[in-house]
Amino acid sequence: MTAEQFHSAVLEWFDRHGRHDLPWQAEKTAYFTWISEIMLQQTQVKTVIPYFQRFVERFPTVHELADADQDEVLHLWTGLGYYARARNLHKTARIVSRELGGEFPHTVTEMAQLPGIGRSTAGAIVSISTGRRAAILDGNVKRVLARFYAVEGWPGTPSVMKELWAYAEHNTPHQRVGDYTQAMMDLGATLCTRSKPSCLLCPLQQSCEARALNLTDRLPSPRPKKVLPVKQTLMLLIRNEEGEILLQQRPPSGIWGGLWSLPEVADLRDAPTTLGIALDDAATQVLEPLRHTFSHYHLDITPARVALKDPTNSVMEGPPALWYNVDHPANIGLAAPVKRLLERYAS
Repeated sequence: MTAEQFHSAVLEWFDRHGRHDLPWQAEKTAYFTWISEIMLQQTQVKTVIPYFQRFVERFPTVHELADADQDEVLHLWTGLGYYARARNLHKTARIVSRELGGEFPHTVTEMAQLPGIGRSTAGAIVSISTGRRAAILDGNVKRVLARFYAVEGWPGTPSVMKELWAYAEHNTPHQRVGDYTQAMMDLGATLCTRSKPSCLLCPLQQSCEARALNLTDRLPSPRPKKVLPVKQTLMLLIRNEEGEILLQQRPPSGIWGGLWSLPEVADLRDAPTTLGIALDDAATQVLEPLRHTFSHYHLDITPARVALKDPTNSVMEGPPALWYNVDHPANIGLAAPVKRLLERYAS
């Protein structure tokens, strides 16, 4: 199958069966496309849709996003995970608004220089919003190409990635590039799925090498397995006389960077010194643990409900802190497991 036959088959399928009514397709601007592509990194379409709608309703332009506080951006992102995406989104909005006059770059090279935008995401934004020829290689497209060309090896390795990029560039058309970009993502998301792909409905089935060799269940090759280490932490639910819960803001970088979290200590005995407030040890209640899994380790969280010994709300030196009213929550970004713990135990 030639490149022309490849993209013609994909576009013909897209015209009949592709997704044409996603919220970010209503306006194929660089701004809408950029937000949707960042949200879709590591996240399924059905999960992203309500987040995207709330986000653009609050921030309809890049200038309004740039002028927002990071706390509000993280608040609207709460639950999507991979919060570095939200922090980079905010950084990029400020660059585009304040340094580029509100205009996104028109080339992949320039677009990929912005925070949080890699080569594939840059290609998607450029091709969809401008119609300029640019290839993409997200997870869905990797799967389609790895199966079509029977590419062995985990796509995360440089040699396999280089080969897949060559196929992606080769098959990208010069016309209808935005539609082709969406079509390839749709093909991987709806037909060429990780398990039980719908090969009989695929427009590429006749020339797919993985199908011919009966390798669709083996390709693309999975990431080599490794045992994730387990880390432990103790999170404190400290309540004041008004029933509010103490939260601290995490450092701007690292895990949950910039989000608000329950105070963490290695040992309950360290809490008064670490937090600078007196706690009533006799009223401490250790609660059911919660496991949260990151890409590179498990975090086992032991929550403990702790009372103040002194009814003051003052907190001494340390990270920025606030008293959080569960019934009337502030618009701040919360780490997903912290949000679950507040919902479960703060009442």
